[in-house]
Amino acid sequence: MTTTAPLADGRVIGLAHYAGRAVLESVLDRYGVTFQQSVTLRAVAVSGTGPADRTRLAGEVSDALKIPRAEADGVIDELIAAELLVPHEPSAVRITDAGREVYERSSAETGAISARIYSGIPAEDLAVAGRVLTLVTERADAELAAATGAVA
Repeated sequence: MTTTAPLADGRVIGLAHYAGRAVLESVLDRYGVTFQQSVTLRAVAVSGTGPADRTRLAGEVSDALKIPRAEADGVIDELIAAELLVPHEPSAVRITDAGREVYERSSAETGAISARIYSGIPAEDLAVAGRVLTLVTERADAELAAATGAVA
């Protein structure tokens, strides 16, 4: 652990993100799932037991990952090809038993790792970090929307 804390800025936030993402991807590799696929699979897994509207799902993934909607739709196709999602008429998808197992097992593994990473950090510090990162995300989303002419 560092003895002198740097100010939170884009670099520090980015380094933390990429360190955590590398840990996550090391787990996902064992399941043959990419980061984008895991985000998409999670969105379906936590949406309930019913099918997820494909258009809404692609929009949610596009917004979360800041990728084009067509790319998010391609990730859905990849999950269907891998038999982790299955089409559901008329324009929805649902998670398969294999998809749910991949989601649950990889989530359990990453949950245990996250517990170790966050262990010993005071709840007050985590609350402050959560507030700051939420504000940074909101402002960055607004900047991106202004730059692209999208609605934030």
